[in-house]
Amino acid sequence: MPIRSFYVWEGAAQDDAEWQLQIKTSAGRLAALVEHLRANHSYDVPEIIATPIVGGNPDYLAWVDHQTRA
Repeated sequence: MPIRSFYVWEGAAQDDAEWQLQIKTSAGRLAALVEHLRANHSYDVPEIIATPIVGGNPDYLAWVDHQTRA
């Protein structure tokens, strides 16, 4: 999804068009995903955040777990 991002980088205010991406994975695969994104992203400090899942449809959560196994 395209977004407009406002931030300060190297002392200067920035106003840029960026893309927001949500990637679904299991907690056990998060470290590998973060490592991959950091190694392949064009930014020096890409925004990579994790949102914990505290509940939901058990069938869906089982599917995510199954799909993200190594």
